[in-house]
Amino acid sequence: MRKIWTWVAVVAALAITADAQARPDYLNKGFTPAYPALKAEIETAKCGICHGSDKKVRNDYGKAFGAALGEPKVTDVEKIKAALKKAEAEKSSTEGKTFGDLIKDGKLPGKNP
Repeated sequence: MRKIWTWVAVVAALAITADAQARPDYLNKGFTPAYPALKAEIETAKCGICHGSDKKVRNDYGKAFGAALGEPKVTDVEKIKAALKKAEAEKSSTEGKTFGDLIKDGKLPGKNP
């Protein structure tokens, strides 16, 4: 019986880990190195750059970045960087500003939904 519970725990841990680390490359290898001037804001916001309090809901920047990626769960760093640049050109919900303008102004691009 103990072996069964051990395997159940191992499988559950793998499932949780896989889900929790689904897209760290977007933040750690993409957004953070691309915008070093926003380091403090990035460390505070983390996933909130693209998401609200519910990680299943994307904010305006998250939607633009997702559309620029073109597919889910991209791991290629060059594709991530290209999507960041493409998303910069999109209009933000701040009147007269693109996401790139907000980043240049030292602000995070997304607004929580």
